[in-house]
Amino acid sequence: MKNNIILAMTCSILLLAGCKSQNKTALSEAKSELTSGIHTENLDTTVNPASDFYLYACGGWIKNHPLPAEYSRYGSFEQLDQSNLDRLKELVVEIAAKNQEKGTIPQKIATLYNLGMDATTIEKQGAQPIQADLKAIAGLKEKEQLTDMLAKMHTSGTSPFFSLFPAADPDNSAMNIAWLWQSGLGIGDRDYYLEKDKQPVREKYVEFMTKLFALSGYSKMVDMEGKEADLAAQVMKLETAMARIFMEKEATRDVHLLHNIKTIADFQAMLSIINVNHYLKGLGVQIETLNISQLSYFTKLNDVLFLTDFNTIKAYLAWNIMNDASGYLSSDFVTANFDFYGKTLSGRQEDKPRWKKVVSTVDDCLGEAVGQMYTEKYFPKEAKDRMLALVKNVQSAMTDRIKNNTWMQDSTKIKALDKLNAIKVKIGYPDKWRNYSALAIENDSYYANIVRASKFESAYQLNKIGNPVDQTLWQMTPQTVNAYYEPTINEICFPAGILQPPFFDMNADDAVNYGAIGVVIAHELTHGFDDQGSQYDKNGNLAQWWTEQDAATFKQRTQVLVDYFNSIEVLPGVHANGQFTLGENIADNGGVNIAYDAMQKAIAAGTVKPEMDKFSAAQRFFIAFAGVWANSIRDEEIIRRTKSDPHSLGKWRVNATLAHVNTFYQAYGVKKGDKMYVAPDKRVMIW
Repeated sequence: MKNNIILAMTCSILLLAGCKSQNKTALSEAKSELTSGIHTENLDTTVNPASDFYLYACGGWIKNHPLPAEYSRYGSFEQLDQSNLDRLKELVVEIAAKNQEKGTIPQKIATLYNLGMDATTIEKQGAQPIQADLKAIAGLKEKEQLTDMLAKMHTSGTSPFFSLFPAADPDNSAMNIAWLWQSGLGIGDRDYYLEKDKQPVREKYVEFMTKLFALSGYSKMVDMEGKEADLAAQVMKLETAMARIFMEKEATRDVHLLHNIKTIADFQAMLSIINVNHYLKGLGVQIETLNISQLSYFTKLNDVLFLTDFNTIKAYLAWNIMNDASGYLSSDFVTANFDFYGKTLSGRQEDKPRWKKVVSTVDDCLGEAVGQMYTEKYFPKEAKDRMLALVKNVQSAMTDRIKNNTWMQDSTKIKALDKLNAIKVKIGYPDKWRNYSALAIENDSYYANIVRASKFESAYQLNKIGNPVDQTLWQMTPQTVNAYYEPTINEICFPAGILQPPFFDMNADDAVNYGAIGVVIAHELTHGFDDQGSQYDKNGNLAQWWTEQDAATFKQRTQVLVDYFNSIEVLPGVHANGQFTLGENIADNGGVNIAYDAMQKAIAAGTVKPEMDKFSAAQRFFIAFAGVWANSIRDEEIIRRTKSDPHSLGKWRVNATLAHVNTFYQAYGVKKGDKMYVAPDKRVMIW
């Protein structure tokens, strides 16, 4: 089962402790005594803000929060994650300590948590939970049997070679269709397989595979005991061949390249090594067409598989099973998994304690059920009301900026405003909660329940194919600290989890809220008009609503961001990827400019104080924006994120973004010769 990355929150205990009536009282009292929201201990005032604003705004925080051994990156997000896990642990442990009625949500939470915390039983079971799956793979005799095995694995949360999932039809966003996506590289990004300087990583990966082939017993099943290194080398050769035909991550940002509606007959001709109709029947899917995202990959995959010995394909399938399971099995599996993914890829020195991983697993498997309990206890209505006011003001500011745009023709502006006005807003938690009655959690083994949860999730997702898009569904759980824009629905969503400090502070004057959550709001709105979102109309269909001239001007302006970020050296000899991170960089640039204008509206309305604690509203705004990205990070994690994360690194989300924001220059007196300075004619201005 794929683990969600859970980014969570922290906030004043006074603010959110107790029942909602207590929250209401605390909030009403706090509102009359709003603070500036600036924590001077987080600053490093020895640094000139015009030289390195990130270090000026975050240097004190970084100094006071040394990087813990269990983290590859530790920042405000990770602080919030820890606080959130503490809260979730409190909820889960209380439930797990009692006898619960079978089939109820509390029983499912309690059983899964208690099984995960039962280290003694997990150690005794060893590789037993995956033995049946490995024996089934070892018993395959010919490539004709690949079809059934792929269908079985794809409905159980493992995605060798490719994955199939529901998403909106690019031509008719009201309907879900099947999408195919390239997948199945154990290291992750294709560059790790192909770049010469990544040979040490590849060697560690082969060592990891070698160890698991022995621990799992698969090598003995296929008469290769003592030759586990040979099995690992075979899998490495196959994954490298796959990496060579993977579409490059930069190209996956081109939504038109990903738009390839084909018939089932077309797909069958493309991937003749499997029986496509039989495969789809195994998934429980009846379709006549599907969207093949990376067409270049799928046109070459068949040749790779035909040229690969079937025993190697079997070893690869077995590797996918044991690798996905390794985090849930006995300590020898967990340690091997951490040694590669934790230490080698991310530079972490210690693994997380068991309780953190188990609580996160409960959250993964029963996300909205946990979220319902979470929001009832920790999310006050007052926060949602204040957030709605912020969203309304930010939308108004973006409306003005589009109207006053100097590079866009009126015909395009009208359609841009239509799209902006059509954006739907979700805040806090869903209006209806997901039903988990079909998910059985049994008292047999921890991993067996991970598989059940994966099958439950797979069935839930696959059932969407061929049905109308349900616009009431959420793509994140309420307890998640994150936000999103969905282009095919044209909506923005802000879960309860992000509506906490440092993003959202009910006790602070709104200058810091505009700098933090206000920028997040504007960031998500801007995603509707970034290099990808701008390709969709107000209804979420892939359609050109720009004039040819405006589309060319937009591309020219965004290229400034591509070139600027490409020039950033994140480590000696390692540069940022301006094309891969373009969408997020556009959204950061627009987010800061739009949220700043929204704050000016609030100042004019008298709801934001022009000065507090000797900081102007503008200065508080920019300090709050930077503070969200405070973190310490290991070199290995810098490399990994630069290769796999479409977001720029925190330091550069601050310094590289603000270098192109004119109001920042005014707030801090940045002038020619300062390190943060970019000549006016070189600064990007899009939204």
